[in-house]
Amino acid sequence: MMNETFDRGDAVGASTHAENFMMDALGQRHAPCAGPARIVSLVPSLTELVCDLGLAGQLVGRTGFCIHPKATLRSITKVGGTKDVNIARLRELAPTHVIVNIDENRRDCVEEIAGFVPHVIVTHPCTPEDNVPVYRLLGGIFGCEAEALRLVGELEAAIADARALGDSLPREKVLYLIWREPWMSVARSTYISATLATVGWDTWPPGDEPRYPAFEWNAPWLGDVSRVLLSSEPYSFRDKHLAEVEAASGRPAALIDGEMASWYGSRAVAGLRYLAALRRASAGVE
Repeated sequence: MMNETFDRGDAVGASTHAENFMMDALGQRHAPCAGPARIVSLVPSLTELVCDLGLAGQLVGRTGFCIHPKATLRSITKVGGTKDVNIARLRELAPTHVIVNIDENRRDCVEEIAGFVPHVIVTHPCTPEDNVPVYRLLGGIFGCEAEALRLVGELEAAIADARALGDSLPREKVLYLIWREPWMSVARSTYISATLATVGWDTWPPGDEPRYPAFEWNAPWLGDVSRVLLSSEPYSFRDKHLAEVEAASGRPAALIDGEMASWYGSRAVAGLRYLAALRRASAGVE
């Protein structure tokens, strides 16, 4: 997550291009797959999406961080991590399609993969709404348009509900912790920040860069923060850290499921529902 190697300006967003072609986040056109695919996903949240689109039978490889759905993935070959892909093992799987992400995978690795895999699908969702074209892109490529449209409907309903809640409550500045020693948060340019904003939580400090800023507890902007959220990933914050953070920040602190705030793909639907419930509870709203 914190070692980007793609140029973020390269991304153009995933969208349909013409009747029989789809365009990924780098503007690459993808034709619908003519037969059974051999899919490798190097993005944990999109591995889950592949399965939720009914494509688990065509999934032949994943990273060790691809953990949902657990029972389905138990028999799927691991090809290393998101940053340290085992190229030799991936090559042995003879994939027809590899799914990657601009923020999660290394550019040099993706370029090497593109040298022997016919179709490398590049994604880059930056907001909850950006999941819609990702659903449609994969649905169009792999012939599961109905499943994709079902997810689109569920996501749009979850976004509408989350934004309605966010608009009904006073906006609140929150510090979202992703790491300890050094203490690190998230910038406004991250998917996490955009997702939290749907329910009226604005991440602090303001600004887009660096995307994962380190900070000290005497930073002057901390005076504007109302609440601290301790994520379960990538650092595994636990109950034992709450007292430490509350003492350092002078603010109430709570644990938050990091997957629900940071995973895009199909989990975005459940994630928005989860965040809306958490916001209601923190605001004392039934």
